[in-house]
Amino acid sequence: MTTAREGGATGRVYAALELSSSKWVVAVRCSGEEGTSLFQLAGGDLAGLLSLLGRKRAAAEQRGASRVEVCTCYEAGYDGFWLHRALQASGVRNVVLDSASIQINRRRKRVKTDRTDARGMLMVLLAFYRGEDQACSTVRVPTEEEEDRKRVIRSRESLLKERVRRVNRIRGLLHLQGVRHLRPNRANWEADLKALKTADGRAFPLQLLREIRREAVLLATVQRLLREIDEDVRAMSQANAKAVAQRRRNPIATRLAAIRGIGAQTAAVLATELFYRSFRNRREVASYVGLTPTPYASGGVSRDQGISKAGNRRARRDAIELAWLWLKHQPDTALSAWFRRRVAEGRGRVRRIAIAALARRIIVALWRYLEQGLIPQGAVMKA
Repeated sequence: MTTAREGGATGRVYAALELSSSKWVVAVRCSGEEGTSLFQLAGGDLAGLLSLLGRKRAAAEQRGASRVEVCTCYEAGYDGFWLHRALQASGVRNVVLDSASIQINRRRKRVKTDRTDARGMLMVLLAFYRGEDQACSTVRVPTEEEEDRKRVIRSRESLLKERVRRVNRIRGLLHLQGVRHLRPNRANWEADLKALKTADGRAFPLQLLREIRREAVLLATVQRLLREIDEDVRAMSQANAKAVAQRRRNPIATRLAAIRGIGAQTAAVLATELFYRSFRNRREVASYVGLTPTPYASGGVSRDQGISKAGNRRARRDAIELAWLWLKHQPDTALSAWFRRRVAEGRGRVRRIAIAALARRIIVALWRYLEQGLIPQGAVMKA
C-alpha cells in the first residue's frame, strides 16, 4: 500500500469523489478546518470538478496559506482511470482506493447514500494522509499502454462466454423438437439444417428454423472475432519483425512463452495481468495473485482458511492451469519433484491444495526469471 505524509505543504484541500453515471458527489474539507462541504455535479463534469477544486484552493490561499495542495480520491470502478489521469495532469494529487479494503459499519442496518459514502471516503482519505496504514489500500494505476494491452485478453474472455451462450441457445432450440445430433460448435454444422426433421419425422417448424439460422449468424460472427483475437494473442509472444512493426509484441509474454509448457494464451495473460507491474518481493507477487495462505488465529483456535483469492482472478486462474501443465511438460524440474514429494499417493483434496501451492511457487519462480534471469531449476526452454 502506498503511504503519504503531510510533507512540507502548508495547506491542503481534501476532496472525496463519489462517482455514478448520473451525478458526482464531492465531499471537501480544508486542512485546519472541522466542517465538511458537500457538492453535487453532473456525472462526467470534469470542468465543473476542476473549477470547484480551483475555488477551494483559492479560498485556502486567501486565508494565508503560502502553498496549497489539492488531494483527491475515488473508488476504483465504472469510471476506470481516465479521471485519475485528468486530475494528475491538472496538478491534483489523486489516489484510487480499493473499495474492498475500506472498513464499513457492521450494524444490521446502516444509512447508505451517495452523500454518506462521500463523507466516509473523505474520512478514509484524511486517515491515509495521516499515515494510518490500515485505513485503506490504493490501486496501482497502470499506464495507458499497460491498460490498453489488457483489452486483448479481456475481450477474448468476453467472446468465449458469448460463444458458449450462442451454442447453448442453438442446442436449446434444437432440443425443443427432439434434435440432439447437431453440434453447433463443429465445422459445417449448418449444412445439416437444410434437410432437418423433428425427432418424430415431421418437417421442422419454419419460424424456429429461421431463429436458429439467426443465432448461427451471430455464432459465426463471434467465432470470426475470436480467430482475429487469437492471432493478436499469438503475436504478443512472438519475436518476429512483423509483430514488432505492428506494436503487437509484448516482450514479457515473449520471454514467458520461451519456457516449455507456457503457451501464447497463458503468456499473454500473465504478462498483461500480473508481470506488467513491479513487485518488491515474492510475497507481494503471491499476494497479488491471491495464492497466499489465510490463517485464522483467535484465542485457542488456530487453523488455515486456504488461499486468500483476493488478487487478480485472471492471473490466478491461469496460474492454477499452468501448474497442471507444468507437471506434464516440466516433469524433471525441482518444482515438479516438490509436488510429487508433497502429494505422494494423495488424491482429491490433497492434490488440489498442493496444486495451489505449486502454482504459487511457479509464479514466484517466473517473477525471478523475468527480474533476474534465473531459469527455474531444471526447466527446459523451447527450441
